[in-house]
Amino acid sequence: MEHLLIAPWLLAVLFGAVAFLYSSVGLAGGSSYIALLTIFGVDYVAIPTVALSMNIVVSTLGAWNFFRGRHVRPQLIWPFLISAVPLAWIGGTVRLPARTFDILLMIFLAIVALRIYCFSSFQPLTRPGRRAALIISLLIGSGLGFISGALGLGGGIYLIPLIVLFGLGSQKEAAACAAFFIWVNSTAGLAARLTSQPMPPLNVLLPLLLTVAVSGYAGSFLGAN
Repeated sequence: MEHLLIAPWLLAVLFGAVAFLYSSVGLAGGSSYIALLTIFGVDYVAIPTVALSMNIVVSTLGAWNFFRGRHVRPQLIWPFLISAVPLAWIGGTVRLPARTFDILLMIFLAIVALRIYCFSSFQPLTRPGRRAALIISLLIGSGLGFISGALGLGGGIYLIPLIVLFGLGSQKEAAACAAFFIWVNSTAGLAARLTSQPMPPLNVLLPLLLTVAVSGYAGSFLGAN
């Protein structure tokens, strides 16, 4: 990250704003961290590592606040987690060519934009039985886990609407589930990446982590209460 096209302190301010806004709805902001890092000239190889690090900090605090707010439903969360972890690890070991990474990133960021600006609210389309709900959860967890590890996205921004649309949980339960899901996904993906590449310099990474920690706690506290 030595060739940043922006002052590090200003990048920290932008990251803090992202963390506050996203954490209020159970998210960590991975898609926006990636977009900002791409815009400001960070090497694509380092982008997922930085984004996953931010995700871990923000989602840890978010999970705690949503747990304290009594929105956590373990039976909703566990199928997503057990299916996501191995796929997030596999995704984290994948080294995509630069062009492939850019194309996939544009596709998934476009989906994020559609999700935010065109589909901000959802109503359940169905109420699946227990077995169907389990299968749906395992499939969603696997797919989003791989995407998380490979691109550095936490996956929560896709998970929340899917939980609501498939009638698996309420909006608050989905937000709580997303916070845990992002934490597990990001931890597995980052651990896999660190087996073959170093962390970015601490003098750049630490201010970003501290900023998103403060902002993420504040945002998730407001969102969970």
